[in-house]
Formats: sequence, C-alpha cells, structure tokens
Amino acid sequence: MVKHKNYERNVFINCPFDDKYFDLLQTLVFTIIYYGFTPRLSLENSDSGQPRLEKIVNLIYESKYSIHDLSRLQSKSANEFYRLNMPFELGIDYGLRKFNHEFSDKRSLILETERYDYMKAISDINGFDIKNHEDIPVKLVECIRAWFSETVKLRNLNASEKVYSDFIDFNTDMFQQKMIKYQNDHNTTQAERFAKKEIEEMTIPEYIVEIEVWKSRKKHRI
Repeated sequence: MVKHKNYERNVFINCPFDDKYFDLLQTLVFTIIYYGFTPRLSLENSDSGQPRLEKIVNLIYESKYSIHDLSRLQSKSANEFYRLNMPFELGIDYGLRKFNHEFSDKRSLILETERYDYMKAISDINGFDIKNHEDIPVKLVECIRAWFSETVKLRNLNASEKVYSDFIDFNTDMFQQKMIKYQNDHNTTQAERFAKKEIEEMTIPEYIVEIEVWKSRKKHRI
C-alpha cells in the first residue's frame, strides 16, 4: 500500500469535540503545528456523503502519528453512557500498527485527565505510557512536548511554557487582525463584536490556516 505523501508529518487527533474540551483542542492543534507537524482530525471535512467511520479510518491510514485523549470516558450524570468513540478509534489505530507490518512504524500518544483514570474503563491498555494533563492547557503542551522529544525524537524544543505563551500571543494577534478587518467600516464596539463572532464561528480548517499564517509571519523556532 502506498502511504500518504504527508504520512511522516501527519498527526491524527482522536479527542472529544464538545464545548468543554474546545480550549484543550485549540491548544493541541496549535502545539502540533508549532512543532512542524500537521494535525489531522475528522472536523477538517464535513462531507455528508462520506460515513464518519470511513473518514476516521482514512485519517489513521494517512498519519504516522496519533494522539488519543481518553479524558472524557467517564459518564458525569444519571442515564449518561460512557463515551466510547475515543477508545474505539484508539483500537483501530493500534490494530493497524499491530497487524499490518507496513504500518509498524506508527507511533501514538495516549492522554488522560488524572493518572490511572483509564484503568476504570479500559484496563487492557495497562502498561502503555499514558500521560495526564489535568485538563490544564499548559500541562497538555508539556505532555505533547515530552512525547515529541521521547518518541518522535525532536531535539532543541522550546519549553512548554514558551509554547503556551506563544499560543496566547497567537490568539491575541488573531483577534487584533480581525478587529482591523472590521474597523474600516464599523465603530470599535461593532468591530469587536464581529471579530469575536468570527473567531467563535471559525472552523478547524480556518483555525489551522490562521496558525500557519501566524507561524510563517513570526518565523518562530520550535
């Protein structure tokens, strides 16, 4: 099987897509791009004619690396079920790596909120090197930085706090750029409202482009 042309730089993201996780998702996407890789996730394409599972399988095939966040497995209220999409996608990724020798070079990072939480729901992965981020964005950056160093073998990486500081700078800069865009035709209050709304409605593909443009403009080292 011919691997995807960007296979060596693609990182498949398997995580929740709810509002409560969104800050972590933005941090995750930013950090992957910051270190010179390409985030791949199902939100990059909303083709209603393609089944979601088919889309996910294709992304896993196209990505040498993957990040699986199992931090939302636990049900939080009565009559709520465990959220099984994330471990299911982890199983697809692991199966491809384990049973297809052409993909034995695949590497993955498994994340959780609190250490050993996964044991309550999916104890079969006991023994894997699983990192916990405590739902704190800068801790998530720390986990990703460590993995890029230990597993992907990148060197001379900026400190996690520097990466997170640049993430804050990026978001500030993006808002300012949107403000400038609207200030030509509207007053400051309207421009601020429109800028916030545009950022709130931004899709993942748009967000990725914004990060790449910012990174190119700033010429940040990893």
